[in-house]
Amino acid sequence: MKKLVIYLFPFILALSACSATDIPNQNQDPVKNNPATYRKDLKECQDDYPPQNSGTHIRQWIGCMNLKGWQ
Repeated sequence: MKKLVIYLFPFILALSACSATDIPNQNQDPVKNNPATYRKDLKECQDDYPPQNSGTHIRQWIGCMNLKGWQ
């Protein structure tokens, strides 16, 4: 039982840390605030910053979306 807790604790901690970050979904520019533009911008950010095992790509995606005007 103790080993189970030791292995599950870091997983639960990482999961809770990931759920606290949300990718921005509202654009400052009303013309760009639509699903098609959102998908295009997110795809560009995902292409620029491919997924990594460390999870840092999520912060990079958020920063990229912020630069494109998404909040």
